[in-house]
Amino acid sequence: MSKSKQPLVAYFCMEFGLHEDFRIYSGGLGILAGDILKAAKDGGYPMVGVGILWRQGYTNQYIDDSGRPYDCYHEYKYGFLEDTGVKVRVRIRGRQVYCKVWKSKKYNNVPLYLLDANLPENEDRLITGQLYGWFSEERIAQEMILGIGGYRALKALGIKVDVYHFNDSHPILAGVEMIREKMDEHGLSFMEAWAESRKKIVFTTHTPVVAGNEVHEHELLQYMGAYNGLTYGQMVKLGGDPFSMTVAGLRLSRRANAVAKLHCATARRMWKDVEGGAEIISITNGVHNNTWQDRRLATAFQEDGDLWVPHQQGKKELLIEIEKRNGIKLREDVLTIGFARRVAPYKRGNLIFRQPEIIEPLLKEGKLQLIFSGKAHPNDLTGKEIVSELYKMSTLYPSAVVFLENYDMKIGKLMTRGCDVWLNNPRRPMEASGTSGMKAAMNGVLNFSVLDGWWPEGCQHGVTGWEIGGGYEGKDQDEVDSKKLYSVLLGEVIPTYYRNRVKWVQMMKASIDMSHWRFSAARMVQDYYEKLYADKE
Repeated sequence: MSKSKQPLVAYFCMEFGLHEDFRIYSGGLGILAGDILKAAKDGGYPMVGVGILWRQGYTNQYIDDSGRPYDCYHEYKYGFLEDTGVKVRVRIRGRQVYCKVWKSKKYNNVPLYLLDANLPENEDRLITGQLYGWFSEERIAQEMILGIGGYRALKALGIKVDVYHFNDSHPILAGVEMIREKMDEHGLSFMEAWAESRKKIVFTTHTPVVAGNEVHEHELLQYMGAYNGLTYGQMVKLGGDPFSMTVAGLRLSRRANAVAKLHCATARRMWKDVEGGAEIISITNGVHNNTWQDRRLATAFQEDGDLWVPHQQGKKELLIEIEKRNGIKLREDVLTIGFARRVAPYKRGNLIFRQPEIIEPLLKEGKLQLIFSGKAHPNDLTGKEIVSELYKMSTLYPSAVVFLENYDMKIGKLMTRGCDVWLNNPRRPMEASGTSGMKAAMNGVLNFSVLDGWWPEGCQHGVTGWEIGGGYEGKDQDEVDSKKLYSVLLGEVIPTYYRNRVKWVQMMKASIDMSHWRFSAARMVQDYYEKLYADKE
């Protein structure tokens, strides 16, 4: 199908990671969304993004003198945003909240429209202040602005949308707005309006843990105004009681996707009892090559040149940044393992320290260097304990372990280019995708990972990287996975790095070859248009 005949897609997401200086993202979900907007622009696809202009962004998270993380916020101003001249209203808690609509195309992306409630006429100016800040009331208010306000903004801008893509459950109130509009303006019954709305909605589900999917009590939704003209009975038909945002997303959409093949199987099991839910298909995530792949390395790969030289250049740049930030001088000739992602208990950032008697000699003898980075959600006390533990390890082994504060896209780029190995050890099957590993892979940084998320699709053990745990999912998973981690680290990773440089570079080449198209955002967006957006009904 020619690009001119493809549907115009409105891609709704709570966050967009386009650049480290544009602080309207928190982590993987937003960076995925930003990569999609860039790949759509590269490929000439008809798409616009819809999000929120977070004036204070996500948390800036640092370590205090006692070794514990703390959060702080700043207000950011962006001179490059274009004023569309459009304002929309959303009634929240009985008051009209006005939202200005800004437009951004700065980072070689398709147009991104951002709603901003920080206006003098609003009593609730701070609704669009902190991304994922506060608690349930504010979260619902933010989701009303994204969904209801975003839908109204596109109408006011005169953008004729063919497909509304809800990335995760945050935007699903746009579906409620579509139903309300069809009932009020076209005289359709609720069931007719729902059926008509579904024809234009698709949905991406992420978190493969039932407890991690957002649920709200109906009394709170009604108080906030999220019913938006619908009745309790109608809202129950969409999301149940209590109201599950993911269930509503599945019931509002004609087609849904998971973000990896294993995740698809997990999601289908999780949501198999949702009556009337959309079929869940698999479209594995990808990352934007031009953003994440080191150009020097890409050129060397394309010209069949020496990969080691550009890799060592990237490693040197990472180590210089570490010395600048932390005052720690790591060595270029020591095997360096990176671990950087959102800090959550299931990701097990501290697993490698499970048996000190094994890991400690490697660190003290200078055979291994470990670099960690990541933020815990401001309200996640368990996640913050893990941050504290990782930081403590950096004080116990100051010449071999580093924790980089305030993780962002800049640190992500440096680490996925400059580390030798990328470690990922979530509790399978709780990782939906794990796009940081894709970024590492296309830079020749070898993945050393549990077979979860995307890695079962990319892993050839000893060829493109290494697996941990063999896909084990038992109750003693921590013990089994840690033993396998140490076994492979000591028996394969370390010996190959120090004794067989030829094989290591061959593995780097195989990693890039495996990942640079299969796990690219260009391939992902192509799949979206062919498998998710196309009208096959």
